[in-house]
Amino acid sequence: MKLLAFLKVVRAPPTLSKITGPLQCRLFQPDFVPRDPKAKPKRYKYPAFYDPYGPKPPPSDKIIQLAERIAALPPEELKQIGPTLRDKLRHPKMEPISTEGMDLGPQAGAAGGSAKSEEKKAEKTAFDVKLEKFDAAAKIKVIKEVRAFTNLGLKEAKDLVEKAPVLLKQGVTKEEANDIIEKLKTAGGVAVME
Repeated sequence: MKLLAFLKVVRAPPTLSKITGPLQCRLFQPDFVPRDPKAKPKRYKYPAFYDPYGPKPPPSDKIIQLAERIAALPPEELKQIGPTLRDKLRHPKMEPISTEGMDLGPQAGAAGGSAKSEEKKAEKTAFDVKLEKFDAAAKIKVIKEVRAFTNLGLKEAKDLVEKAPVLLKQGVTKEEANDIIEKLKTAGGVAVME
């Protein structure tokens, strides 16, 4: 008996009265009219350029006269307009963005190869310290010095020293690099600054 009642509920077709609320399909809404399949789709005209702020009013006569006066200035005075306006309007100064270290592709390398290399040599502030060699008798002293200026353990410092020539420290100032080189020299090693 229960099985028959269940089958009647499952097989019963949905009626329009049962489909209401948010589940109601557009086809069953009373005001829905299907589109004529033979009708052409509507063509919308897009503006030539997108202006998110909409149409602007034309500039006033005072602004037009000011623009004409600015355009008539000599080139020396035209260069002074930007900084003067920035100071008067209290706009922040735009700082140039450094592209050093960025890969800008082949166009950047071909433009100023030798000039950039000369600038980098002239303004180098970070140096690397490289251990070239050391005396076998002074190996323990060199390992102690390496541990002093690097935060390595005994085994790591020993392995690093045994790999000589090897970079010991990167990106240090010139004074710090000279200090490290002197300490290694007194311990019995030969280090260079790159």
